[in-house]
Amino acid sequence: MKKIKFKIAVLIVCFLPAVLMAQVDYDPVTQEALREAAGGGPIDFKILVDAANLGGEETRIAELTFHPDYDPQPHTHDAIEIFYVISGRFGHNVNGEAAVLEPGDIGICRPGDTIIHSVESDEPAVVLTIWLPGGAAAPFHSP
Repeated sequence: MKKIKFKIAVLIVCFLPAVLMAQVDYDPVTQEALREAAGGGPIDFKILVDAANLGGEETRIAELTFHPDYDPQPHTHDAIEIFYVISGRFGHNVNGEAAVLEPGDIGICRPGDTIIHSVESDEPAVVLTIWLPGGAAAPFHSP
């Protein structure tokens, strides 16, 4: 009897997430960014994936363009934040450890890290940014 209960518990643990995810209403294909900031600011952003097309707050993905006039400010997130540099030179300072990321480089921040982003050239830095979980990605929340 214990083996049967154990097998049932394993099946529930293994398959419950799939069953729950099957009930989520989401858009498997999104033809354009969900939201784009007006140009001319220190950061332009395109939300590529969030609750509006994913159907949940598991992650948020955005293409951020940091302009040379961006004012670096220390901040924290209660999420994992992952950066992939598409173009430009992106300053990535985490807990006082500074680096300059270039196209193809990846930067990572853990929840609670003190982060300072900067633009390290006269050209904008375009960065694909992923937040896990997505709900912690303020101020880039969907309306």
